[in-house]
Amino acid sequence: MTLQLGGIHHVSSITSHIERNHDFFTRILGMRLVKKTVNQDNTSSYHLFYADAVGTPGTDMTYFDIPMAGRTHEGVSSINSTAFRVKSEEALAFWVQRFDELGVEHGEIEERFGRKVLPFRDEDLARFLLVVDDGSGIPYGEPWKVDDIPLEYAIVGLGGVTLTLRNTQATERVLKKVLGFEYIGSYPSLVPNQPNILVFSTGLGGPAGEVHIEQRLDLPMERPGRGSVHHVAFRVNNFEEYDEWVKKFDELGYVTSGKVDRYYFRSMYYRDPNGILFELATDEPGFDADEPLDEMGNKLALPPFLEPKRTEIEASLHPLKIQ
Repeated sequence: MTLQLGGIHHVSSITSHIERNHDFFTRILGMRLVKKTVNQDNTSSYHLFYADAVGTPGTDMTYFDIPMAGRTHEGVSSINSTAFRVKSEEALAFWVQRFDELGVEHGEIEERFGRKVLPFRDEDLARFLLVVDDGSGIPYGEPWKVDDIPLEYAIVGLGGVTLTLRNTQATERVLKKVLGFEYIGSYPSLVPNQPNILVFSTGLGGPAGEVHIEQRLDLPMERPGRGSVHHVAFRVNNFEEYDEWVKKFDELGYVTSGKVDRYYFRSMYYRDPNGILFELATDEPGFDADEPLDEMGNKLALPPFLEPKRTEIEASLHPLKIQ
């Protein structure tokens, strides 16, 4: 079996203020809360998933709620930014106006790797981009209908992630030789006197299938905190391919988490030599496995293996005041 990843599955980050985080992603960015659940490895913490209208794999940004998280000290061995796709340059102009009206910190529209982008930050100072995707690669997600965001300008899924590393070769080798990414080019660093940023692609291509590698020779190690990215997950089509990916890593002698059943998808985690945590996650069964599509995100959802502990788990969580 020839294995190929389908692009970015999700990106998981840390917030110190889950209500503010929810407001930013739902009210300001217009994404849908498709799953309100808990961190399965620490059930006293919420885990929220924001995505498109139907929870399409490749559209979800997820957050772990860590109220005591300190600020992030930016540096190498980090996933330093996450992109979201929009359909046109006109959409970027709409978002500039919207960010100005809502007081969102943002940069100017610029070009990176031949595409127009708009950098911005949330209140945790996480780094994001809106990137124009012409639709020729990985298909768009289905935008969530929000009254003050026209559908033609809405976010339609995740774009690529950018890794900041001091020594890039080991991660390049993992992407190409193990995960099957293809090197497709480079563009100038945003920082003077630093090497070009390298671009690797998988699946049908386009921003939703890309990992960008920024080499920085002038930074210390990142000290993660609020706004930092915990891991990036890549798409595996189905359970059969998932089994083959786990087998491949085992045969190569790589240390992984082994098989992990997250109920909404099956996962395997691998930390690369630069300390970047990669996850492989299946497209199936999806976020509607335990909730009707039109009710996703309305209540605290627990996978079956945690359901017997619901009373205990709910007692350990702080009240979540979101609309």
